[in-house]
Amino acid sequence: MPMKYFATGLALLFSSSLFAATGPQQMDRFLQELDSLESAFDQKVYTPDQKQPIRSRGTFYLKRPRKFRWDYSVPKQLIVADGSQIWLYDPELEQVSVQSQSSALEGTPAMLLISGEPVSKAFRVSDGGSSEGMAWVELIPRNPESQFIRIRLAFSDDLLRRMQMEDKFGQRTRFRFTEIRVNPDLADDLFYFERPDDVDVFNQ
Repeated sequence: MPMKYFATGLALLFSSSLFAATGPQQMDRFLQELDSLESAFDQKVYTPDQKQPIRSRGTFYLKRPRKFRWDYSVPKQLIVADGSQIWLYDPELEQVSVQSQSSALEGTPAMLLISGEPVSKAFRVSDGGSSEGMAWVELIPRNPESQFIRIRLAFSDDLLRRMQMEDKFGQRTRFRFTEIRVNPDLADDLFYFERPDDVDVFNQ
């Protein structure tokens, strides 16, 4: 290979890695363009006293402003934020819990995704570097009363691929997102919860 072509290729290689978008840059682009979202998810929850994680999966829906739906298929559960309240329905226990959305979401990744407000308003943002072919962001909630102490997000191609959270009790939750659709047309009734008959309701 002629030296000039080798030098050109080497320069392109280094420039592409040098100027690859960081995690915070990809997060900003993702959030700026986000109106709605649909994605399959796998979830693992690690508690301090358990070696094996608790696994679950389902479909996540989001619609700005302030609405989301976590539809768990295994185990069967439903979490709906309708804009003012959050509903958690457990069919196996035949019960529903409901609480104010504004207080429940303070300092959480859900608030980050649905609010549309600048991330830096609620979190301290730092570059988490690159691993597993993704660019990472680390978020520390500014509110000391937040249930989480650390949140990590991973992006590739300006899409959210991973979400990892650690709470004050040492529990770690990890999400992997697949089959991602950005800005699909989602019906409003997807974010409306209708309480089933003969189900106990607990206000928190």
